[in-house]
Amino acid sequence: MRQYPKPLNRLINEFSKLPGIGGKTAQRLAFHVLSLSTPEVESLANAIRDAKQNLRYCSVCGNLTDQDPCSICSDPQRDPKVICVVESPRDVKAIERTHEFNGLYHVLHGLISPMDGIGADQLCVKELLARLDGTVKEVIMATSPTVEGEATAMYLAKLIKPLGIKTTRL
Repeated sequence: MRQYPKPLNRLINEFSKLPGIGGKTAQRLAFHVLSLSTPEVESLANAIRDAKQNLRYCSVCGNLTDQDPCSICSDPQRDPKVICVVESPRDVKAIERTHEFNGLYHVLHGLISPMDGIGADQLCVKELLARLDGTVKEVIMATSPTVEGEATAMYLAKLIKPLGIKTTRL
């Protein structure tokens, strides 16, 4: 690799730590940032800082939010009898884009994956079970169609079945 000045090497290194960003892409991003005006660079840096400081997980569903509870959980138009269980906040956004689902969500923040050392105790399973207080009539499992997604959905369905709540698999 060509030797760049230390600040540029550091910037390339930081970009390469992002998921899906290899060395060449990190270099392109670094050179792009250097081509921006100072106000544009400051705006980018402020947006990153603002997101890190002001975003948190909703205390009800676990989705990313800047208010607690999130806008979905606090929307009186939502059907509180239906909860859609997803892997990550990204999945909430994907389902919301369809404009077809009007219930609430629960974000697990991962999937059960014994190969990666991730068990149910590392996900937000207890929080989901705590929400199933008798008003919920259906839980929709919208985990990915991978081995881990299927295993997680089956595990949750087994836990929920004795509660008499209908479980559906997307």
